[in-house]
Amino acid sequence: MGSTSSVVREAGRAGGTRRRGAVVAALMLAMALAALDATIVSTAVPQIVGDLGGFSVFSWLFSGYLLAVTVTLPVYGKLSDTFGRKPVLIAGASVFLLGSLLCALAWNMGALIAFRVVQGLGGGALQGTVQTLAADLYPLKDRPKIQARLSTVWAMSAVAGPGVGGVLAAYADWRWIFLINLPIGAVALWLIVRHLHEPQRESAPASASGTRARVDWGGALAVFACGGVLLTALVQGGVAWPWLSAPSLALFGTGLALLAVVVVIERRAAEPIMPGWVWRRRTIAAVNLALGALGLLMVAPTVFLPTYAQSVLGLAPVAAGFVLSVWTLSWPVSAALSQHVYRRIGFRNTAMLGIGTAALVLAAFPLLPYPGEAWQPMLLMLLLGAALGLFQLPLIVGVQSTVDWAERGTATASVLFCRQTGQTLGAALFGAVANGVLAARLGGAGDLDSVTRALDSGAAGESLRRAIADAVHTVYLGAAGAAALAFLVLLVLAPRKFPVRPE
Repeated sequence: MGSTSSVVREAGRAGGTRRRGAVVAALMLAMALAALDATIVSTAVPQIVGDLGGFSVFSWLFSGYLLAVTVTLPVYGKLSDTFGRKPVLIAGASVFLLGSLLCALAWNMGALIAFRVVQGLGGGALQGTVQTLAADLYPLKDRPKIQARLSTVWAMSAVAGPGVGGVLAAYADWRWIFLINLPIGAVALWLIVRHLHEPQRESAPASASGTRARVDWGGALAVFACGGVLLTALVQGGVAWPWLSAPSLALFGTGLALLAVVVVIERRAAEPIMPGWVWRRRTIAAVNLALGALGLLMVAPTVFLPTYAQSVLGLAPVAAGFVLSVWTLSWPVSAALSQHVYRRIGFRNTAMLGIGTAALVLAAFPLLPYPGEAWQPMLLMLLLGAALGLFQLPLIVGVQSTVDWAERGTATASVLFCRQTGQTLGAALFGAVANGVLAARLGGAGDLDSVTRALDSGAAGESLRRAIADAVHTVYLGAAGAAALAFLVLLVLAPRKFPVRPE
């Protein structure tokens, strides 16, 4: 099986560079769709609520999609190792496009939320399988280039999403936010079907006993249920209900019980969806934890910086978005150049250099003057993007290089799952921290929702602006702590030299 990845690269040899280029174009389109749909709905919420109603539950337009993406990542990773990347990617893209069409036809908010979940069920395949295929198609020395391209597409699409959604909602109709996916996805599907040629395999791989491997559907269902319940508790806790309320306690209790069920099922399964080797191997376990910390710290700039730019710096929404978007310039450049660093000092040391620098940049944010100039946080974001590009890509490439073809999908999905879970945890944790600081500074009369309403109405006074600055500074210190934790995890758990398998 170890030679399979070299055979997969027939996409580049049998049909020439043009065939592999067509597959890469399809992967970039698929990545753009998955990233756009995580953020594109945000600026169209007023139009959607005005048409469909359901203001009290509209946040599930985002949460439902992200939850479905997150909990399906390990399932699709295992399926791609069992049946191949192509059928999983085609199936996932088809589900995503079906969900997009259904979203455009939604008749009320409940239906739209349900169809967003369908979209997310396909989006999990797009994210994980695209990253895995990129490693299949390119040898180790060329992987930073393709991963940097995918990182660029992801970052630009995620940042452009709110703007695209706002334009479509204002000048066309909010339903075009979902209809626009259909032609783009159709092109990506056509390119995959026509140009991606995986090697002929003898059906599903045999299990250890020599019999045909079976899909662990029980484990897949248990993982989906456990992840969905726990992530729902994190997303809604402190928002829809207090953290120590009956709904929160019930969800966390149910999630822990389902976690025990997952452990029992996966231990007995011949081909588990989440195999134990993902956590028994030091390299993969360390990278999983480190990228979980990355998801945690990314909440600080992506969620809180735009509010800081508008309220403290007094910038318009478009300018505030630009303050955040500058890290999309340095991140992919740094990622592409990281290969020159890790070839000299190794994957682990390169990642430690990147996350150590990120910790210093995040810790410097509270030192900015009040109210300050826009170029000051922009400079920090530019440096942060460069540091995180040096951190994330070497870890992903390194993990993919320590496994063979039959394990690459599962390993890739595990690190992406941990990053997504960290981001969900970070949103809940730092949201609670920011609310606590605001309440302390404003005498118990503030939270993020009231701050947003005050900003929208132009009623934010000097005391509120200073309270927001203090809250965001505290969040950035917490993000610096998460970066320091990732540094320690790599220092203590990760081997100095990753056990790279020969190609």
